[in-house]
Amino acid sequence: MKINWGTAIVIAFALFISFILFFVFKVQSDSKYDNELVVEKYYQKEQIFEAEMQKEQNAHDLTQAVTFTVEEEGIVIQFPEEIDYTKVSGKVSLYRPSNKKLDFETPVSLTGPRLLIPKNNLVGGRWDIALDWSYDGIDYLNKERFNL
Repeated sequence: MKINWGTAIVIAFALFISFILFFVFKVQSDSKYDNELVVEKYYQKEQIFEAEMQKEQNAHDLTQAVTFTVEEEGIVIQFPEEIDYTKVSGKVSLYRPSNKKLDFETPVSLTGPRLLIPKNNLVGGRWDIALDWSYDGIDYLNKERFNL
């Protein structure tokens, strides 16, 4: 049986399309390639965006900024020296873009001007940290990204 150029091209296209479809179905069915929404309740989160912008502006207007540093024992959040740390309340949200099962929140409870997030709670890779805190009736929001 002799195969001409037209038949060979059709067979090549069919094999190529089969190859691509194999990988599409593999990615869709394998739980390792989880393609969920980045944030739960996306539209509700978008509605509070204006309030978050005001909180970020309040944090930017501070004379001394909140600092985030990665140290041997974990991530250290240093609050400004000018504030009374006993009046600070809020929460720290740690968000892992690659796996929502690793996301967690922790309340801000200070015994000094710094807060430590232990490294044993964190897996290596990229982390987005959001510090949502209040002091003297004013709300603040600080965001930072880290690669551990």
